Amino acid sequence: MAKPSSKTRATSRKRNRTRSTRTGVWIFGALGGLATTTIVGARAIAKGLASTQGLTTETDLFAKLDLVAIGDLVFGGHEIRRGNLVDSAREIAEREGTIPFATLKALASDLRTIGKRIREGTLVHAGPAITGLSDRKARNLRSLRAEIHQLTSDLVAFLGANRLTRCVCVNLTSTEPPLELSKHHETLAAFEAALDADRRDLVRPSTLYAYVAARLGLPFLHFTPANATLIPAIQELFERHGAPFAGQDGKTGETLVKSSLAPMFKYRNLRVLTWQGYNILGDRDGKVLAAAENKASKVATKDGVLSSILGYPLHTHVGIDYVPSLSDHKTAWDFVHFEGFLGHKMAMQFTWQGCDAILAAPLVLDMVRLLAFAEQRGESGPATHLSCFFKKPIGVAEHDLHLQWHLLTEYVARAAKAPRPKSG
Repeated sequence: MAKPSSKTRATSRKRNRTRSTRTGVWIFGALGGLATTTIVGARAIAKGLASTQGLTTETDLFAKLDLVAIGDLVFGGHEIRRGNLVDSAREIAEREGTIPFATLKALASDLRTIGKRIREGTLVHAGPAITGLSDRKARNLRSLRAEIHQLTSDLVAFLGANRLTRCVCVNLTSTEPPLELSKHHETLAAFEAALDADRRDLVRPSTLYAYVAARLGLPFLHFTPANATLIPAIQELFERHGAPFAGQDGKTGETLVKSSLAPMFKYRNLRVLTWQGYNILGDRDGKVLAAAENKASKVATKDGVLSSILGYPLHTHVGIDYVPSLSDHKTAWDFVHFEGFLGHKMAMQFTWQGCDAILAAPLVLDMVRLLAFAEQRGESGPATHLSCFFKKPIGVAEHDLHLQWHLLTEYVARAAKAPRPKSG
């Protein structure tokens, strides 16, 4: 079982460590359904319009940690689509019913204020399924260095305008096509040379977003399955600037159930022969995943969990189909064929139905709070204690949800006993 490996560099960090109650949350993909639900949920909690149900960090386990209050989170972000936050929230309210109209009305002023902090994102090599969502094509002609300069300026301006000394960056962009990793992605020096040469074929939008966050030394949460985001070169840059990061691909539905149930078969020595899964979903995420190359990223993270937990090869299949009428409510049906005593074969089936954004938004808020806490403590590198939140956790080979959970509880226990960092 892996151990938390975030390194503590409190003495070497040059950034101001003065404690501040306000913490920035810069979201890449800020008008998407998940981002909108996250922002609305946070503001609703802050104003007493919603409970904290679903937030792990609001349970007794975390009571002794000095976590930023939900109401002290200051939101902004980048987005490639035109629109505004109020309209995005209204669309969710009308289509999904997950945001009550009374809540939307009460938060309209808040959402307009936050919406003014959202800036135009990058379209560099985003893939046809994603660029088709935007009419902002002219900017795609800029050089990589010009894109990086603009993205950095946007983020620095957000920090300055809101007088923030701490900010967590969050990648909630649509699923990207896989990137073929090469020697150019292995070291920071090689990647910097590729950027200087304007090698647009070597990046995706999330690569540039992560690079900007790493250069600024800001904690980073990678919630999507994209393999182009936290490449080795960018991980090196996060380490160099002493910032923690976590990823990849938030574990909220079928894979969450898999990583919880598969250990049961392992513990009881019941051999799984087949695990067949079929997923249907709508909304923009489903539309993007309808493109074969985008779907490949998602399937890869979902399908690698079982053999890792069970310790042997088995027949698996993950099907994902786009069903427009479902909107953000997804359904997964799984069939498990297993062998028991005397070689007798048996089966179990389960159906998981849930709203994607409602399942994922509290996880985003949980990890934002925990990454801000880690940064405050001077931690850097992969936040392996957050592995239970991901399908493909960076820095942790263990996929057993129960063992992953112990990484988090052990981290919390140690952090609760440690002295608080000094201001100044």
